[in-house]
Amino acid sequence: MSTENEGNAVPPAPSAPPVPVDAPAAPAPQGSYGQGAPGDAGHPGVSSSAPDPSWPPPPPPAGPHGDGGSGSGPGGWGASYQQPAPKSGRGRGGLVAGILIAALVAGGLGGGLGYTLAKNNDDSTGSTTVSASSSGGDVKRDPGTVAGVAAKALPSTVTIEAESTSGEGGTGTGFVFDKQGHIVTNNHVVADAVDGGKVTATFPDGKKYDAQVVGNAQGYDVAVIKLKNAPGDLKPLTLGDSDKVAVGDATIAIGAPFGLSDTVTTGVISAKNRPVASSDGSGSQASYMSALQTDASINPGNSGGPLLDAQGNVIGINSAIQSTGNGGFGTGQSGSIGLGFAIPINQAKYVAQELIRTGKPVYAKIGASVSLDDSSDGAQITDQGAGGSAPVEPGGPAAKAGLKPGDVITKLDGHVIDSGPTLIGEIWTHKPGDKVTITYERDGKERTTEVTLGSRVGDN
Repeated sequence: MSTENEGNAVPPAPSAPPVPVDAPAAPAPQGSYGQGAPGDAGHPGVSSSAPDPSWPPPPPPAGPHGDGGSGSGPGGWGASYQQPAPKSGRGRGGLVAGILIAALVAGGLGGGLGYTLAKNNDDSTGSTTVSASSSGGDVKRDPGTVAGVAAKALPSTVTIEAESTSGEGGTGTGFVFDKQGHIVTNNHVVADAVDGGKVTATFPDGKKYDAQVVGNAQGYDVAVIKLKNAPGDLKPLTLGDSDKVAVGDATIAIGAPFGLSDTVTTGVISAKNRPVASSDGSGSQASYMSALQTDASINPGNSGGPLLDAQGNVIGINSAIQSTGNGGFGTGQSGSIGLGFAIPINQAKYVAQELIRTGKPVYAKIGASVSLDDSSDGAQITDQGAGGSAPVEPGGPAAKAGLKPGDVITKLDGHVIDSGPTLIGEIWTHKPGDKVTITYERDGKERTTEVTLGSRVGDN
């Protein structure tokens, strides 16, 4: 398989989270990437046949997706109550339950009655009972707090609804990229609407705008839509520097999990440079990323939403989750298990700018087909390209650097390469024309070479 996403089926990796069948609101789009781009669980093994050097690669086997409904039971309220120890004997379980229910009701009555009696005593006997203040004072939410960051970022996030000409689609998230009305999101959020479908974007204040897809990059899982009749007071979110993110940094995710718009969750960066290959399980092409991993709760509908740092800067686009559920996209309703993946914003920014400028994605490449087999030994250049084509493109970047069929690439700029998909994800964090140092093994000996990355335009 070539580093341009050419070749065999994608190895085990998380995939886009499914749309819950019984979600209380509009169904999530074909995937909230939960990429196992950013929804989410391991895929079955793949074949070892030579990959097809033409884009795209065969769709990856469906894997579990992170999702799952959420719900809340009835709650109670009332004054403080100390539950008595249950008595031994028959019917203890029922007695305890009955006491607890009664406590919630009686506690509410007792609290109000107790305050009234205390007040009366104060008036008539000078009791020393002091009633609680009715107010805790003004609450200040500084800009650096989660509430402060959310208050500033929420007005610039939107809930996206996309549907095909046949009415199929779902819900995802996006954020304001510029004042001209461009909104950045995931490709899988709007994929159904690319060919003549319908897209709308709704802001937290309830204002809803029709939009159109400006461009989409399936391999990167990034898309840009543009609002029709965009308002003049749009405030683009500030973009951070994903290269400077450190493990342990605080994160804030905004999205519409299960259609619940304007939801804010928090966590930390739990890993960096996580190789992720994902698909929505519907037979579409695979997406690859070297992702930011976070434990912020991400579910179907969070796809395309911003992952912010503690200062409110966008450091990634929420795209995928790992799940314990089984099955393809749209099945395995297991919810978030604290493993979410985001496309680094430095990469997403470059992709978005190209989509706005030309409407087509531009991919960096080395011009060689590599195996997509799941392994930990590296990315091996195949002996034969698909359809009898050359495994190393004549005159291409790899050929000029001296790479040959059978070479096993083990590092790229110091990053360990354990498989073909990992190599693709790392290459795609770069731009065409970038120079990278590749470490490879040939005949049992380790060698290094410098490669100037080439380019390929479009997903086809």
